Amino acid sequence: MIDERRFEEVKEKYISTQKKRSGIGTLKEKTVHGILKDYYAPAKDMQEVMIEGYIADIFTGTEIIEIQTAGFDKMRDKLKAFLPQYPVTIVHPIPHIKWLGWIDEESGECSALRKSPVKGNVYKAFFELYKIKNFLPDRNLRLCFPMLDVEEYRLLNGWSRDKKRGSVRYDRIPVAFVEEIRFDRVEDYMQLIPYELKEPFTVQEFAKTVKIRREQAQIVIHILNYLHTIKRTGKQGRAYTYCVQEFNEKEK
Repeated sequence: MIDERRFEEVKEKYISTQKKRSGIGTLKEKTVHGILKDYYAPAKDMQEVMIEGYIADIFTGTEIIEIQTAGFDKMRDKLKAFLPQYPVTIVHPIPHIKWLGWIDEESGECSALRKSPVKGNVYKAFFELYKIKNFLPDRNLRLCFPMLDVEEYRLLNGWSRDKKRGSVRYDRIPVAFVEEIRFDRVEDYMQLIPYELKEPFTVQEFAKTVKIRREQAQIVIHILNYLHTIKRTGKQGRAYTYCVQEFNEKEK
């Protein structure tokens, strides 16, 4: 359960402190990370703790928490060292509703914020999860996905005529903590499969039901099949078909 009041207090304190230290707009992709680190570890002595030769974002004394906004491939060595010793929770924030602002590099001026028509969902995390696929079955690994409404600021330095395509993301400022989705065990991946999806189903049918691109659905289905949450049952034309695999079935 999320604590909205505490999140607001942590957010305001963090942003206020950073502005005093560095001035506005100097964090460059660290704001979400910093706020979530303070939210999940209120005691400063829990942060940046050396364990097994690596620095853990948070160590509670019994559990390691890593705040990871991207680049899950960089976590492989840490996970190899941490998981045999401690439960590890990876916190991966996902923008839920996003307002975009564009910064002119020369003048420093920022455009008015505009709401993006694209709404975030937990399926977006699977591109990153694929990078640590072999660790996902580990009983000590847990995943936490905070769904955040954010203001995103990008530099007008892209390769397209309007300089937006290929632009660099400058920072993300959380506006609201909407929801927290957790996978504490492999069985929790079942929540990704909607009840209305008829079995057997193809990747294309899954994509249409959960309203994501087929390419994205392929990654999700691949991981669910790898974790034995679903099983391949046959073919429909050239497409593989899948059914949900009951957990008592896996124990046989």
